[in-house]
Amino acid sequence: MTAETIFSKIIRQEIPTPLLYQDELVTAFRDIAPRVSTHILIVPNKHIPTINDVTDADELTMGRMISVAKKLAKEEGIDENGYRLIINCNEDGGQEVFHIHMHLLGGQRLGAMLSV
Repeated sequence: MTAETIFSKIIRQEIPTPLLYQDELVTAFRDIAPRVSTHILIVPNKHIPTINDVTDADELTMGRMISVAKKLAKEEGIDENGYRLIINCNEDGGQEVFHIHMHLLGGQRLGAMLSV
């Protein structure tokens, strides 16, 4: 059984959201509560709850997420100065929506990796 998430609804456009990228494997859109000037979410179209749930069959999808991040970073003009990619896993890792997603962050100088 596949759990329904807000990301599933965005992917299907049941929640109208301007998409920056979509293909048969992944979808990308801006975060509704951006933490930095460029904050884009890249999600697999297939519901995968956490990184712990990724299988060998998901390898192409996971690679596509990185390729799309690179493409979007270039389009956003943040590829030269730098950006950060983050995937959180489970509660202690800061995951809030249990449909894996990659944060593409940039457009300004990013601070320390962790602030605990």
